[in-house]
Amino acid sequence: SGNLGGWQVARTMTFLGALMGSLATEGGTFPNSWNKFTPKPPRLPHQHPTRWNDVLWPNEYPLALMEMSFLMPYLMEDQDSFVDVYFTRVYNPVWTNPDGFSWIEMLRNESRIGQHIAMTPTWNETAYFADYVLPMGHSSERHDLTSYEQYDGQWIGFRQPVLRAARERLGEQINDTRDVNPGEVWEENEFWIELTWRVDPDGSLGIRKFFESVKDPGQKMTVDEYYSWIFENSVPGLPDAAKAEGITPFEYMRRYGAFEVSSKVGKVFEQPVADAELEDVRVDEAGRVFTRAPIPPSPKAPGGTKIDPDKEGRRRVGVRVDGEIVKGWPTPSGKLEFWSRTLHEWGWPELATPTYVKSHVHQQNLDSDQMPLITTFRVPVQIHTRSANAKWLDEIAHTNPLWIHPQDALRVGIEKTGDLVRVETEIGYFVLKAWITEGIRPGVAACSHHMGRWKPEGHEGQRIGMMTVAIDQEGSEWGLKRKKGGGPFESSDPDTLRVWWTDVGVHQNLTHPVHPDPISGMHCWHQAVRIKPAQPGDSFGDVSVDTSKSRAVYDKWLEMTRSASEHSPNGTRRPWWMLRPVRPERSAYDLPKPELSGV
Repeated sequence: SGNLGGWQVARTMTFLGALMGSLATEGGTFPNSWNKFTPKPPRLPHQHPTRWNDVLWPNEYPLALMEMSFLMPYLMEDQDSFVDVYFTRVYNPVWTNPDGFSWIEMLRNESRIGQHIAMTPTWNETAYFADYVLPMGHSSERHDLTSYEQYDGQWIGFRQPVLRAARERLGEQINDTRDVNPGEVWEENEFWIELTWRVDPDGSLGIRKFFESVKDPGQKMTVDEYYSWIFENSVPGLPDAAKAEGITPFEYMRRYGAFEVSSKVGKVFEQPVADAELEDVRVDEAGRVFTRAPIPPSPKAPGGTKIDPDKEGRRRVGVRVDGEIVKGWPTPSGKLEFWSRTLHEWGWPELATPTYVKSHVHQQNLDSDQMPLITTFRVPVQIHTRSANAKWLDEIAHTNPLWIHPQDALRVGIEKTGDLVRVETEIGYFVLKAWITEGIRPGVAACSHHMGRWKPEGHEGQRIGMMTVAIDQEGSEWGLKRKKGGGPFESSDPDTLRVWWTDVGVHQNLTHPVHPDPISGMHCWHQAVRIKPAQPGDSFGDVSVDTSKSRAVYDKWLEMTRSASEHSPNGTRRPWWMLRPVRPERSAYDLPKPELSGV
């Protein structure tokens, strides 16, 4: 994720794995999500959205893997867009995303964002620029389903709000997590159900029905009923396991918290297609097998790739290999594609096969006084911005010095570990302490993620892992200056008086311009920087950014793209087969017709 064209690295590694026969094997690697299980909820919409959202899926990035959310401030400006109500849900773009000052500009601009609501379990920098801050539960304060790829099987886990579960086991009747959670923490499930009923009280908008009780139509669905339905209808094997113990599936999951759906997934692509799915079969010249049999019912939530039917309306069900019909891969060809027709047809023929893409921080792309800054490495005891309130983790790791090799330190004039250093990016600079070490390669510097958390002056909130800062703005020029670091303070927790450190790091992401890969859409995190001793007036923790320069860098990377409007082979915004959350109707994929002039 650090380099321009980094997606080709993953593709090339997969190609090598295929040559070695190590895909979906013991000791090998499995495709993304094959070992996860996502059960189907009680109600699903029967109609997909009919409109395309250009802010999430812009014309310039038709092959992007995910939404281009980190470009939102620029896309909103380019498209002159307005969002009436914007939720940042467990999302801290001001701190986590590159170029956070551009996010602050957008969130404060009422012509772009009407109302901003921050739903967050942990106080964060983005919340300071919200109209409402809604404290949602941590994993121990809410219900949730989880499933992770950990072995050649599939399992599902059930999180429960600890205090609610404990009080109910003591015989109390709890109807709302706010009755037991600390403060005003409200379980997210309950919030969305309640909000839906408030927005659509009589059901005329057609959204309330998704949270109406299945057992008692017309009544509000409870969280218990929601998960009970899933465990009874969407988790294969769970009802039988529960019945063997004389309890309901919901009671089983409340007792054990996890259930193994499958002990072995294996090579799905080699699994034979069931005879029931082979009806009026047609095999094309590429070996793809099409059938008129309907898609069999599945307990899993819908998703995955969408492959076009044949000319007579049959759906693709698999591929023929050595005379046998097997499931194959979820690609247009049904096979692992060494040559990608999609890349070829959508304007990137030179990258249709696995090949080398020169990184934006390749030595040939750097000036003589620049070097790559590695910003993606992380310490093992912190979790993005979610663990700044974990006192024991903060004691172990609470600062992020600049890792620099002795040869480079000597070259740029840094004398010793602990000296203040200015790191200059394309849009600004930040000031931090040096750590001179042979633990990093010469010619490369690094600054770890996690640290550099802050809150503006005049605000209360988390204090162990956060510094208090002053934020200044003059036109497009922004500055952030540390006013107070960490240190001991009095609270209901006696350990806060034992805090012995004041250094909580520096916020480097503010100085990173956006680097959207023109194909995958990912942000290319590595930075080309100039490192020098701190300049007169510099202080530890200083950050300076010019957002007009941020815009210039965005425009430069935008020039690298090949838009759908210029390269789409069939007049659509994006290949239909590719993954997309909240997939709209097929008609929404059509590019708008050009307006005729002079008629």
